[in-house]
Amino acid sequence: MQAFDQIQELWQKHEVEVKFSADEMLQQAKKEVNGLKLKSALNILGMAASFIAIVALWIFFHFNSWTTHVGISITIITIGVYTIILYRDYRLIARTDFTAHPNEYLNNLKTYQINRYKLYNTLYWFYTVALSMGIIFYFIEILSLFSLLQKVIAIGLTFLWILFCSTILRKAVIKREKERIALLIEKFERISQQISTP
Repeated sequence: MQAFDQIQELWQKHEVEVKFSADEMLQQAKKEVNGLKLKSALNILGMAASFIAIVALWIFFHFNSWTTHVGISITIITIGVYTIILYRDYRLIARTDFTAHPNEYLNNLKTYQINRYKLYNTLYWFYTVALSMGIIFYFIEILSLFSLLQKVIAIGLTFLWILFCSTILRKAVIKREKERIALLIEKFERISQQISTP
C-alpha cells in the first residue's frame, strides 16, 4: 500500500507539458476557421434564398389587400437588412489571411464575437418583432381564405415556431457559437504568443 501511495505522489508531481508548434496550431485553427466561414456562408445563402422566395411570392401571386403588401414589404426589408449584417460579419472573418496575419485576424475575430453578441441579443429582437409584424399584416388577407380550424392551426404553428426559435433554438445556437469563437480566439492568442516569443 505504501508503494502505491509513493507512485501516486510521484504521478501527481509529474507534469507533462504538451507543446504544439505554431504551424500545428495554425493547421488546427484553419479547420475551425473554415468551418466558421462555411457556417456563416450557409446562413447568408439561406437568408438570400428566403429573400428571393418571398419576392417571387410577391411578384407571381396576386394579393388584393394593402395589408398583405405591407406585410411582405416589412418581411423583405427585415430579411434584407439581416442578410447585409450577416454578410458584413462574414467579410470580417473571410477577408484576412489568418496564416499571414494572425494578430490582425485575432482582432477581427474579437470584433466578430462582439458583433455576434449584438446580433443574437439586441438585433435578434428587432428581427423577431419586425418579422412578426410582417406576418401579422400578411395573415390579415390570407387567413380570411381559411376555415376557423385552419386559422387556429396556422396562427398556433406560427406562434409556436417563433417561440421555439426565440427561446430553445436561439439559446443553443448562442451557446455553441460562443464556445466555438472563444476557443478560436484562445488558439489565436496562443499562436500569437508562440510567434512573438523566440
